[in-house]
This record gives sequence, C-alpha cells and structure tokens, in this order.
Amino acid sequence: MSQLFRRKIYSDTDTSTGLLRVLGVWDIVFFGIAAIIGAGSFSSLGEAVFRGGPGVILLYLICGFACGFTALCYAEFASRIPTAGSAYTYAYASFGELIAWIIGWALIMEYSFGNIYVAFSWSDYFTSFLGRLGMHIPDYLTCSYTEARKAVQYGSENKELLNAWKTAPLIGSLKFIVDIPALVINGLITWLCYVGVKESKNFNNSLVILKLGVIVLVILVGFSYINTENWTPISPTTGTPSFMPNGFAGVMSAVSGVFFAYIGFDALSVLSEETKDPQKTLPKGMIVSLVLCTAIYIALTLVLTGMVDYKKFDGVGDPLSFIFEKTNANVAWMELVVSFVAIVAITTVLLVFQMGQPRIWYAMSRDGLMPQRFQKIHPKYKTPSYATIVTGVVVGIPILFTDKTFILDFTSIGTIFAFVLVCAGVLLLPAKEKIKGRFHLPYINGKIIFPVVFIGGLIAFYQWQPEFFQNLTDWSDPNEGEFRASIFFFIIINLILCVVTFIKNLSLIPLVGLSSCLYLLTGMSHENWFWFGMWFLIGMVIYFCYGYKNSKLGKELKNK
Repeated sequence: MSQLFRRKIYSDTDTSTGLLRVLGVWDIVFFGIAAIIGAGSFSSLGEAVFRGGPGVILLYLICGFACGFTALCYAEFASRIPTAGSAYTYAYASFGELIAWIIGWALIMEYSFGNIYVAFSWSDYFTSFLGRLGMHIPDYLTCSYTEARKAVQYGSENKELLNAWKTAPLIGSLKFIVDIPALVINGLITWLCYVGVKESKNFNNSLVILKLGVIVLVILVGFSYINTENWTPISPTTGTPSFMPNGFAGVMSAVSGVFFAYIGFDALSVLSEETKDPQKTLPKGMIVSLVLCTAIYIALTLVLTGMVDYKKFDGVGDPLSFIFEKTNANVAWMELVVSFVAIVAITTVLLVFQMGQPRIWYAMSRDGLMPQRFQKIHPKYKTPSYATIVTGVVVGIPILFTDKTFILDFTSIGTIFAFVLVCAGVLLLPAKEKIKGRFHLPYINGKIIFPVVFIGGLIAFYQWQPEFFQNLTDWSDPNEGEFRASIFFFIIINLILCVVTFIKNLSLIPLVGLSSCLYLLTGMSHENWFWFGMWFLIGMVIYFCYGYKNSKLGKELKNK
C-alpha cells in the first residue's frame, strides 16, 4: 500500500528538458487573461445569469476568492517545483504517486474536454458572425449530431438544431451532422501549438490586446444603457424585488458556468519549463491575471444584468452581442464588433488549453506513468510534438458525438477537485528557506482564526437565511435537495478541519483556499458526480495496468 503513495523529490536539476525558456511576467499575465477571459464571458456567462439573476455576481466573487487563494497555493508550488506538470507535479511531491495520477487524470479532463466546449463555442460565434455578414453555412455542418438529436427528442425551440436534423443528408441510415468549424479550429490550434511556444506567445499577446480593448468598450457603452431596476427583478417564488430572484440555491446552480471561466489560470503553471525565472515569474503572472480577470467579470455581469432582464438569457450562447441586438439596446455596430472579438477571445482560450494538455502528458510520461512517446520533443520546434498531435485527436473526436452542456459540467467538477488537492497539498509541505527573489507563501497560523471565521460565518448565514438551515436535512426537495445535502457534508468537513487546525496549527491561506473550493463543489449535481466517478474508474484501470508497473520512481525504489 505504501508504494501507491511514494513521493517524488524535485530539485532544480529536474528543469533541464530541452524546452525553450521564452516567457516573461507579462507573457504569463497575457496567457492568463487569454485562458480566463474567453468562453466564460462570451458564452457560459449567459446561462449563469439566467440561473442566478443579478446575484450571480456573488458567485463570481466567491469563485474569484476561491481561485485567489488557490492561485497562492499554485504559486507556492511553482516556486518550489519549477517543472512542467502543474497540479500533477505538485501532487507527486506532496501526496504521492496515486494521488498524482488522479490529479493528472483530472487535468486531462480539464484541458481536453474543456477545449471541446470551447471549440463548440467558437463555432457558434463564427457561424453567427458569418450570418451577420450574409454568409450561411448549412445548419447540419455547424452543430454536433448529439445536439441536433436531443433538440428533436426533447422538443427544443432552437430552429438551427431542428433544421440541422431535418435537412441533414443520409449516409446509409445515419444523418450526416458534423460541426465543421469546431473541427477546423481545433486542427489549426493544434498546428500552432506544434510549431512552437514562441510563435504561440506572439499570436496570443496580439489577440489578448484586441480582446481587452473591446471588452472595455462593451463595459463603457453598456453602462450608458443600464436600467438599475433590472438589478432587483421580481422573484418568481416570493413575488418581491430581489437581487437573487431564484434564491441562493439558484445562484449556486450556476457554479459550472461561472467556474468554467476560471479554469484556465492553473494552465499557467504547466508552462514552468518554458518560463524565464519561473520561481519569480509564475507567481506574479498568475496572481495579476486572476485579479484583473475577476474585476472584468464583475463589471461585465453588472452590465449584462443591468441592460437586460435576466430571464431573457435563457439559452443565449452569445450574451455580449445579445445585449446589443435590436430587441435590447439596438446598437448594431457593437453587435458586429462583439461577435468578431468573441471569435478572437475564444481562439486564445483554445490556444492556452491546447498548450497545457500536451505538457501534462509530457510530465506524466517523463515519470513513466504514460508511454515514452509522450515526452518526445520536436528537434526543430522544441515542443512536445507527439503529445500535441494526440491532444488534437482527443479533442477532435468527441466533437463528433458530444454536446456543450455535458462537457461544461464534466470539466468544472474535475478542475475544482484538482484545486482542492492543490490547496490540501500545500498544508503537507515542510517549511522552506526564504530565498530572495522567489515567491514565499506567508504563514498565518489558522489555529484560532479559521475556526472563528468559519463558525462565525455559519452563524451569520443562519441569521440571513434561517429557513434554509431549518430544512437542511430535507434532501427530498426536487429543487434544493441536492444542494442541502452538499451543504450538510460541507459543514461537517469544515468542522473537522477546524478541529485539525486547532490541534496542528495549520496555515490559514491554503485552508481558506481548500474550504472555498469545497464550497464550490456543493453546486454540482449527482449526475456530475456520477460521470466524474466513471472517469476516475477508467483512470484507475489504466494506472494499475500501465502506470504502476512502469513508474520510474517505483523502479528506482526497487533497485535501492
């Protein structure tokens, strides 16, 4: 059993790999903005607003708060272990091999499956933009087979999907429905990642500057059309004006869409071996990009919920252009500009995710947990070439048969779980010597502060929402039952953390990150947990059939 939790000791000598170190602080910041400001703002934000109303701003604050403390934990790991692999590498050093594999498997889900959703979003905006220019691609070439079939099966009112099913040509008895734009952009981004990080950096930075300029324009123009009454719509349950018309459970039901906006920031730590002075550069870049993006998301949410009634965002996949349509603000030139820049924004997200996945496989292969071919470096481009090609295939094939809703939930739960383990991993790290110029996570004794803050917050929340706690153990409610059960276990786990913290004097910052990420998991449904469990079951089979037997660390320990 102890062999499953063997830990790898990393040192500065582990960082010489043949990858080119070309990224500086602002390159990291721009990659962070590229990853965070993309599909979350230009696509999933609409669904989040519909579920949570104006109160979804609180969820962005909660996610930003949780990710902020998680970023500090990532920064601490990055300053100690400046090698490729992100949370996988960090887990290998703190928890051991089995947990490292689990995290690596979760990151495969995050980057690969996340890019499937982003590719679908890119396709939606691209076809919408062409439509505004008078060019039309047949509907059966702009969506997936699964989306069209579900639209017919469940009586959807989406005309494009219904028309795709109706007009699709037959190959034998099977309708030919393929999202061609999603497949094409996946292929192009894979090629760009294949030819080099320097080329990807320059391409990314130019697109981020354009994206930020237009987002600022959206905020400035949008504020002049705000109707403050939209921030307190009538609640369908109470009949009174409310910042959270669907209640706090409604806000938390949007956690997948909101958190999806943040999952890109941890991809920055994957670029450790291509970053100049990573112990200093990565922490700065991660924290700066996260703060900037949280502020941008809050401003965008205020604009959206102030300009248009939250109920109108049902099924809207392009919320930032939607608010300027004829039926809303009626600003045609802004509608066109936003549609174009959405394509740019989502392209940068695809780029960062597509760069992150091969480097996870590269790190796992270097440790013997994946086949050796995944660590192959291209002699000319100095990129993990084989892993990059496989990533393109892994993203491309599911585009043929899956749909956005499933991918969105599936991706978010795996990422939050990885964040939980990163924060917990920092609690297990030994104290380190302070070295000038490197990031050092401040130690704040949580012995008294954490229990007081958590229990005090619990009491305050009870005073604010007493009826919620009175029904906390009623898990049969069809609307809030799952959320109540999740909150119940969240409270139990945190009370245990309070006791352990009081006894062990645990550090406050990773504790707050851990608790915050655990809270985000309360917004996940039983279906999310089921598919999450199935994914990890597959991962465990692969680990015990291949990784455990071929582990380099395991072989080294046997030879001693």
